[in-house]
Amino acid sequence: MKQHLKELLAQSVGVLCRQGVLAQGAEESIRIERPRNPSHGEFASSLALTLAKSAKREPRVLARMLVEALPDSALLERAEVAGNGFINFFLSRAAWRAVIDEIRRDGENHGRSAVGRGRKVLVEFVSANPTGPLHIGHGRGAAYGDTVARLLDAAGYQVEREYYVNDAGRQMDILALSVWLRYLEQCGEAIEFPLNGYHGAYIRDIAAALRARHGEAFRVEIAELFEELPEADEERIDELIRRSKSTLGEGAYQTVLAHGSDTMVEDIRQDLDEFGVHFDHWFSERTLLEGGDIERALETLADNGHIREENGVKWFKATDFGDDKDRAVVRANGTHTYFAADIAYHFNKGERGYDVMLDVMGADHHGYASRIQAAYQALGYERDRLQVRLVQFAVLYRGGCKAPMSTRSGEFVTLRELRKEVGNDAARFFYVLRKNDQHMDFDLDLARTQSADNPVYYIQYAHARICSVFRRLPHQRIPPADEVAPDYELLVEPGEFELMQTLSRFPEVVEQAASGFEPHLLAYYLRELANDFHAYYNAHPFLSGEADLRLARLGLIDATRQVIANGLHLLGVTAPEKM
Repeated sequence: MKQHLKELLAQSVGVLCRQGVLAQGAEESIRIERPRNPSHGEFASSLALTLAKSAKREPRVLARMLVEALPDSALLERAEVAGNGFINFFLSRAAWRAVIDEIRRDGENHGRSAVGRGRKVLVEFVSANPTGPLHIGHGRGAAYGDTVARLLDAAGYQVEREYYVNDAGRQMDILALSVWLRYLEQCGEAIEFPLNGYHGAYIRDIAAALRARHGEAFRVEIAELFEELPEADEERIDELIRRSKSTLGEGAYQTVLAHGSDTMVEDIRQDLDEFGVHFDHWFSERTLLEGGDIERALETLADNGHIREENGVKWFKATDFGDDKDRAVVRANGTHTYFAADIAYHFNKGERGYDVMLDVMGADHHGYASRIQAAYQALGYERDRLQVRLVQFAVLYRGGCKAPMSTRSGEFVTLRELRKEVGNDAARFFYVLRKNDQHMDFDLDLARTQSADNPVYYIQYAHARICSVFRRLPHQRIPPADEVAPDYELLVEPGEFELMQTLSRFPEVVEQAASGFEPHLLAYYLRELANDFHAYYNAHPFLSGEADLRLARLGLIDATRQVIANGLHLLGVTAPEKM
C-alpha cells in the first residue's frame, strides 16, 4: 500500500512539475509514513511542507494542489489536507482486500524489497576470543547480528558476514599456557595451575587431544618452571608464559598455541553453524601482522597528522575527535597495542569498499565504539560508513536463579547447553525479542513453556493451526491466487479487516527493521499478527458455511500463514506445520 501511495503522489508531483509549480526531481522528496493517530488516516505525507519554500507556496495551499492532482485509484478512498500542510490518506476496503492476493502471489518473496539495491554491507559480529566455548552472551550477539544480516538481505542490500578471530596477543598466550600445563598434568607432572589461567573442562579436553596427537613430545622438566614466580597474579602468569616459550622453544610453543586456537575456532564454527549462523569470512588477526596492515594503517594516520610521539610511545590523537585522552598505538618497546590492531582491521575493511560496515559489539565496548569510529574517520573515511551497535548482556535464569558467567573460571552456561535445553527456535527468538541495547533476562522456564505466554510458541502455533486447517481440505490446499480469485468482498467482519491491516504492514516492518538494525520490531510484529489470527480463528469457522465465503476466508489465512513463515525465516526460526 505504501508503495502504491508513493506512485500516486509521484504522478501528482509530475502534474505540478508540468505546470511549473514544482521543479523537476521533486518526486525524490516523497516520504510516506503511518501517522500515530489512526484518525489521521492509514498513511500521511509531509511533502508539501518539504517543497513549500522552493515552490513559493504556503504548505497548505501546495498540499491542496497535490491532493487535487492525485489520479483516481480504487485503493484510495480519500486524501485530506490536515494541520499546516500534511496530506492524510484514507484507504478503501478494496486496498486491504488486495493485500491478500499480493501476499499469495509473492509467496516466499513477500516482504523483500530493493531499498538497498547496489549497496554493499559488511556485518561483523560475535568475534569472541577463541579462548573458550561460546556462552549465552555470545549467543545474543550471534542471533542479533545474523538476523540483521537477513533483514538487510531482504531489503536488497548485498550482505557479507564476517567473524574477526582474535588469534594473536596475550589472551592466546594464556590459552596456550593453560593447555600446555594441563597437558603436563596428564603426563603425570605436578603442576601449579595459575589462578588467572583458563580453568574450564574444555582445556583438559584440548590438552588430551594434544597428547593423543603428539604423545609426550612437549613434556619437559618443570622444576624451574615454577621457581621464584612473582606473587601478583598478572605478573605471575606473564612470567609463566615467558618461561613456557623459552622452555618449549618457538616451534613447539607455536604448535601448542595453534592446536589450542584451531580447536577453539572449529568448536565455535560448529556451534554457530548448528545455531543457523554462517559467516562468509573468518578474518584472522594474525593476517594483519603478516600482511603489514598495521604498519600501513599507522603510516596513514601519521600522514594525515593524527599520530604524535612522546617518550618513545606513539599515540593516536583521539582527543582531536572528541575522546577524553589520546590512545597509545605503539609501546615504548616497539610493540603494537590491541587498539593498533583494531585500527588496522578497520583500515582493511575500509579498503574493501563497503558502503556500510556494521560492527556488533558487546556492551562492555561502550567507550571503545566511538574511539574506533574516530580512528576510522582519521584514516580518511566517512565516519557514518562505520556503524556500531552494542548488544547488552544476557542473563540466564533457571528456576528463578541467576546462572554464573565467567570464562576464566569455566563457570558459565554455554550456547550449546542453552540450545540443547530450549532449542534453536526459542533461543533465537528470545534473543531478539528485546532491543539490542537493553539488558536481557533469559527465562528458561518460559522458553520451554507451550502456552500463549511463550511468544515464539504462540507465533509458531498460529502457523501450525493454519496448516491444520488446510490438512482437513480434500486436496490440502486452495487454488493459487492466479488460478481462482476468491471474492474477498465477502470478508466484512471487523476481525478480518484487522488481520488484513496487520498483514499490510509486513513489508514496512521488514524495511524499518533493516534500516535501523532493529530486529525486535519484526519479533513484536509477528506476536501482534499471531494474536490477531488466534482471535479470528477462535471467532469464525473456516471449513463450514457457504462455499464462496469459505474460499475467501481460506485465502486470508493462507496469506497469514505466508507472512508468519516469511517473518520467522528472517529471524532464523522455523515455521512448523504441526505442533
